[in-house]
Amino acid sequence: MFNTLRTFTLLAAMTALFMGAGYLVGGATGVVIALGLAAAMNLFSYWNADKIVLRMYNAREVNAESAPQFYRLVEQLAENAQLPMPRVYVIDTDLPNAFATGRNPDNAAVAATLGLLKRLNQQEIAAVMAHELAHVKNRDTLTMTVTATIAGAISMLANFAMFAGMFGGNRDNPLGGLGTLLVALLAPVAAMLVQTAISRTREYAADKAGAEICGQPMWLASALTKIERLAHEAEYQPAEKNPATAHMFIINPLSGKSVGALFSTHPTTQDRVQRLEQLAQAWGKTGGTPTQPAARPWG
Repeated sequence: MFNTLRTFTLLAAMTALFMGAGYLVGGATGVVIALGLAAAMNLFSYWNADKIVLRMYNAREVNAESAPQFYRLVEQLAENAQLPMPRVYVIDTDLPNAFATGRNPDNAAVAATLGLLKRLNQQEIAAVMAHELAHVKNRDTLTMTVTATIAGAISMLANFAMFAGMFGGNRDNPLGGLGTLLVALLAPVAAMLVQTAISRTREYAADKAGAEICGQPMWLASALTKIERLAHEAEYQPAEKNPATAHMFIINPLSGKSVGALFSTHPTTQDRVQRLEQLAQAWGKTGGTPTQPAARPWG
């Protein structure tokens, strides 16, 4: 309950930030425009953000015929989690990673890269997809996609403020050139901070719930360690071009060279692994076949 309240509070802060930036750029008129845009973006994101994100990463949908082993693994994990079967996607990159999206469990999608499917073992893949299904079960996917949309819009507003400043600013700007400068420089930073807080809150919860779905915390600990080591072998250009979506992945896909990467959207992998090790000790599970609390072994 606390995490849910905190997440909605942070989303409200993101919307308020967008409106405040609108005020600094265009005064009262800017607030009205920003409020209208925020409402429109939230509505648009609710229905379409999953499609936009999947298109950004050229994800292709697979089924029981085109990817039988992977599809059936997700199917069994969804059954363990007592979730409807999500749509399943594969992304053509050798860098291992995964994310979930969708406005609710009935309209969810999970995506994994080919690198994840090729470079992790079956247990690690199961744990990663269980983590993504945990985001679906916790209804994080809508929060994360709406956050990405608003963060992207704030960045666009900052670019507009910079452009307006170059040509004399806006007469409705209550602070003149200073307001334009504040929006251009500080609004994207503030958006990243709020986005980071939202993501970190949800990742810990999804790690724990994912371990419950697959039944083995150490499988996820092993997967996180391996992905962290392999995911940054090269720059992943779709992520670098769309840094506002980085928080959706199980491990931050950014190389660390961009400005957006200065604000880590994830807890440290070391901290996440430590928490999973503590969970495994509490369950008396350090390896082997999952028995608790998954409905049945994933197979």
